[in-house]
Amino acid sequence: MYTPRVLMIVHDPFVDNRGTRLHQHMRWNNPYALATQYIADIHRASHGRVQYQVIQTIDAPWFPVKADGFRYDATRYLQRWSRRDMHHPDGLDYHARLAQFQLVERRASGEFDEVWFFSFPYAGEYESIMIGPQAIWCNAPPVELPSAAHNFVMMGFNVERDVGCMLENFGHRVESMMNAVYQRTPHLHNHWREFSQYDAIAPQRAGCGNVHFAPNSRRDYEWGHHTPVLSYCDRWRDFPHTRHAPARMVDCSEWGNGDMRAHHIWWLQHLPRAPQLVDGVWGDWWHYCLTYDWLAQ
Repeated sequence: MYTPRVLMIVHDPFVDNRGTRLHQHMRWNNPYALATQYIADIHRASHGRVQYQVIQTIDAPWFPVKADGFRYDATRYLQRWSRRDMHHPDGLDYHARLAQFQLVERRASGEFDEVWFFSFPYAGEYESIMIGPQAIWCNAPPVELPSAAHNFVMMGFNVERDVGCMLENFGHRVESMMNAVYQRTPHLHNHWREFSQYDAIAPQRAGCGNVHFAPNSRRDYEWGHHTPVLSYCDRWRDFPHTRHAPARMVDCSEWGNGDMRAHHIWWLQHLPRAPQLVDGVWGDWWHYCLTYDWLAQ
């Protein structure tokens, strides 16, 4: 059972003197409702083994500063959004963010395991990023801090998008972590490569695919393709116990007929979760995606 402690920080600025928030004005998603849905979906996708705990929520109703020093205000943001003429470069000043919320210090004191930021389009955030002394690529360049006591991940969620996109952010985090695990052990059998294969790159040898490509996808983001292909996805239902399950024909009816959220839950449900070594690698891949002690080994 994993119970990661989350520090949740919400950038949802006021846009008028009546207290209207940006997400309300734009009719985007409520960040607190998104967090509840995401927690439930990860719990379901992990077969009940991951139960996120939001230990603190910080209301940060301002526009964060970008790496070049630029900062929106409400008027300027809404004007530029209406023209789709947003500021570039878009990237966030992550060092300023770490300092503003004292995240390195709070992580060192054991307050949280990861941070979730809920923001708006063009806030400049990566979908996920790792910070710390052994920080590695986590769908974004790492923020390496040799003096920090511990590593941690910051997730960046966009309230214009729904929970399916939040699961996609997490899925890319999984891809980054598992690529790193097997890059560190090139002499071992690469089960991750077999898991993430899809028919377009490995005809007749598809596994579960990856976040963007289902087993039968022909192009990026195509989760609704109906033509069946041969897949070994059943080998990952309860790996390694099902490692010899035969291939069978599958199509998008397996993962929601094109629904992003349904596909990502299906994909995550196939991640190995066995508390044992399997061919030299820990058989519970959630361990690599949610904890950081292995980075120092």
